[in-house]
Amino acid sequence: MRGSPLSSDDASYAGVPDAFGRLWTPHRLAYIQGEGRPKGPGAEEGCPFCVVPTMSDEDGLIVARGSLVYAVLNLYPYNSGHVLIVPYRHLADYADLTVEETAEFSAFTKRAMGALRAASGPHGFNVGMNLGTVAGAGIAAHLHQHVVPRWGGDTNFMPVVGRTRVLPQLLADARKLLADAWPAD
Repeated sequence: MRGSPLSSDDASYAGVPDAFGRLWTPHRLAYIQGEGRPKGPGAEEGCPFCVVPTMSDEDGLIVARGSLVYAVLNLYPYNSGHVLIVPYRHLADYADLTVEETAEFSAFTKRAMGALRAASGPHGFNVGMNLGTVAGAGIAAHLHQHVVPRWGGDTNFMPVVGRTRVLPQLLADARKLLADAWPAD
């Protein structure tokens, strides 16, 4: 007789194959455990949003660079083409942006939507910020805005049952596609 689904005497729990297909995403464990979260401001303190601009566009997954902000693919995307708009300056609160930073931040959000529309034709977008850890920010110390393309039917049983997402495109390929579609100033 099999034990409860969470019991260690259950053969499938111990790793013996059962009737369920599983998708393993071990690369996400680093994110879940908080690896790479900054210890303080700046690249020297491990802030990934301060480190990324020091890298090549390809290595940093940067889609476009502005004077005060840049657009980068999310390393742990909700959907293919999930872009982050990030100020170069290390700050946590949207209210702390200068007038010039706010203008470019907004313009880059619009340009990201335009590039995504041209590259992959989403039906809609989720656009927003999580300000503070309690609001869901994974990296609360460095402001960033999410631009997530959405398609009808892009939510399915995988996130609920499989606790994983199925992304049909490699990040490097998505970065190139969006960089090529990025609207000019």
